[in-house]
Amino acid sequence: MTRAKDSDRNDTCKVLDSALEEGQLSMEEHRQRVSAATNATTLGQLATLVEDLQNSNAPVQLPTLNEPRVRRLTGTARAGWGVRLAMAVVLVLLGIGIGWGLYGNTTSPLSFTTDPGAKSDGIPAKVLTSPRQLLSLGGFNGLFEQMRKKFGDTTGYELQIREDWASLDRADPNDNRRKIEYDYRGGWGDPSSSPPSALSDGDRLVDLAKFNFDAVIGMLRGAPESLNVPRADVKYTWVEITPSKDPATPDAVNITIRVSGDFGGGYMVLAPDGTPKEVYAKQ
Repeated sequence: MTRAKDSDRNDTCKVLDSALEEGQLSMEEHRQRVSAATNATTLGQLATLVEDLQNSNAPVQLPTLNEPRVRRLTGTARAGWGVRLAMAVVLVLLGIGIGWGLYGNTTSPLSFTTDPGAKSDGIPAKVLTSPRQLLSLGGFNGLFEQMRKKFGDTTGYELQIREDWASLDRADPNDNRRKIEYDYRGGWGDPSSSPPSALSDGDRLVDLAKFNFDAVIGMLRGAPESLNVPRADVKYTWVEITPSKDPATPDAVNITIRVSGDFGGGYMVLAPDGTPKEVYAKQ
């Protein structure tokens, strides 16, 4: 900015005096502007004090502020800036192309479609409700329902039910002389990695769910006392379902409840209706 001279400040005050006489300024406005003019250091500051006044009749005219000179680029300089700009554009496009090649999932590097994996697909979460506490009425019902969904029926050679897992022997679909083992741990998995085993004389295909669930659960809950195993000593309790050995009821099952403790255990064998057939209590 151009520095102001004393004569410039004096001329500005004269213009302000003329504006006061003509009624363009009040006494207070005049006082404030004169004070500012006497302290101004540049012509620009002085110009702002009179720019809203009609000063064609003023006793003096203030110097006109010259516009700052703009440096004009020579042909060589313009060419240099053009090269720099072109290089910048090339680098930007190269960066976009490299980024698209590494991470792009669109048909063009100039397509800014957002990652489809980040879009909401509206699919609700599905929470598993498979039974895990199997030695209960709900556990029995859920376990056999899962069998029906997996295999189409509840037949098999033997089923062992533990607290939170089960093991099932079913017929080998490729060889009726053999059986395959499946494990249940929140769901029926694939066949065991062990090769299919040959059927024994006692193996017979039966409906393993053909018994009174309520009656067996009642006997199961009283098994520690029935078998003389203190509850504080109980470590494991499980149920085995196998074909009945009674030739008069070839399609029936036996339900064996076993209780194992730190100092021994026992077991009982039940008929399908929950009636005890054998009881081997801890001595």
